[in-house]
Amino acid sequence: MDVQVEVLKELRDLAARLPHAVGSSVASTDGLLIAHDVRGVEPDMLAALSAAYLALGQQLAGALDRGAFRDTVTRAADGHVGVYAAGQSALLTVLTGPDTNIGRLHLEARGSADRIGALVDGALARLS
Repeated sequence: MDVQVEVLKELRDLAARLPHAVGSSVASTDGLLIAHDVRGVEPDMLAALSAAYLALGQQLAGALDRGAFRDTVTRAADGHVGVYAAGQSALLTVLTGPDTNIGRLHLEARGSADRIGALVDGALARLS
């Protein structure tokens, strides 16, 4: 099965498990869109911004000697944006509404990020 199809299935499964989820995307760490399940947001822009956010988080964690970046969540007036490292080559971005339980967001998104990371890293390993 195509990795993009498998990643999209994971995004849809995540939406089904996570109350208040309004969209998600997976991008490469350099900001190229791999798959998305978002409406009302330009997916390529979301991928690029998420990669920039990941890079900033990596720099912050590294500069403060906190280890490898794992995730970050931004709380805004109309909801949350979570960015999660997904293996070595990708990242998962999850958009939710304002009533999201952050613990549940982390629980569900971290599991999805692990599965997505394995899919993307595995596909890249097969190509090399």
